[in-house]
Amino acid sequence: MNFNKITKTALTALLGAALAVGLAGCGKDAADGGAAKSADGKKIVTVAHTNYYVPYDYVNEQGESDGFEVAVMKEVAKKLPQYEFKFVPTSDDDLLIGVESGKYTVGTKGIWITDARKKKYVFPKNNIGASVIGLTIRKDTANEIKDMASFAKFSGKIVPIAPQDARYMVVDTYNKENPDNQIKLTSSESFQNADAYSWVMEGRYDGYLDVELSYKNNIAKEDAPYHAFSDKLTYVRYKGIPTYPIFNKNEQAFADEYDKAIEELRSEGKIAELEQKYFGESLSEYLK
Repeated sequence: MNFNKITKTALTALLGAALAVGLAGCGKDAADGGAAKSADGKKIVTVAHTNYYVPYDYVNEQGESDGFEVAVMKEVAKKLPQYEFKFVPTSDDDLLIGVESGKYTVGTKGIWITDARKKKYVFPKNNIGASVIGLTIRKDTANEIKDMASFAKFSGKIVPIAPQDARYMVVDTYNKENPDNQIKLTSSESFQNADAYSWVMEGRYDGYLDVELSYKNNIAKEDAPYHAFSDKLTYVRYKGIPTYPIFNKNEQAFADEYDKAIEELRSEGKIAELEQKYFGESLSEYLK
C-alpha cells in the first residue's frame, strides 16, 4: 500500500471539504446581504457621507465625521443599539455608487428625492433635514424680485437647468402650480457656477436657481471663489427642500428602523436642537 498516495488523497479530500464549507458560508453571507458583524455579533452599518459639505456632512479639524446630518445619524445610532455604526467620509460619486452597490449601507449628503434616485435607492419616509433653495439675482432688481412669483412676473428668465438636476423639478413644480405666472424653464447641459453668475450679472438671465449654501460658499463668504460678484449679486430665499439619507435597495428593514428613530428624535426636540447648533436656525420651518 502506498502511504504517501493515501495521505495525498486524504489531504485533497479535506481541502475540498474545507473549500465547500467556506463557499457555503459565503453563500450564507450573500443571502444575508453580505452584512459584516462586529466582535460582539452586531451588524455593522456603514454610513457614507461627503467629506466637505459644511455644515451638513464633513470631516472636522480633529479628523472626525461631523456635520448636521452626521450628528443626526449618530443620534439614530443611539436609538438602535443592536447595530454598530461606522462613519465613512468619501466623495459624492463614491457615496452614490457605493450605496447602490452595497459597499455602504446608507449615505447622506443633503440629498433630495428624484424619480431617478428612487429607482436606485430606498428612501425613508422621514427626512433627515432640509436645505433652502432660492434665486441669485442682481442687486438692481432686488426691489422688484422678492420671491418666485415676483420673479416670474418680472421676466421669468432663469438660467437653464439640466433635466436630471433636482432643481429642474423645483421650477417645473412651481410652473404646474402657477399656470398663469410661469418661469421660462429651459434645459441645458452642465456648466460652471461662474458662468451662471456671469450670465445673471450681464442680464442674459435675471435669476439662477441656487441652493443657499452654494451661494454662501461661492459668493457671500469673504474667501469665496466668486466673492468679487457680491457687489452686484444678492440672494432671495424661495423654500425649503427636504433632505434624506439613501439606503441600499436591500436595506428596507433598516430604513424602517431609521424612520422610527427619527420620529422619536423629532418628538424629543433633538433635531431642532441640532439645527440650531449647525445652522443657527430651524431650516425645517421652511418646509411648512
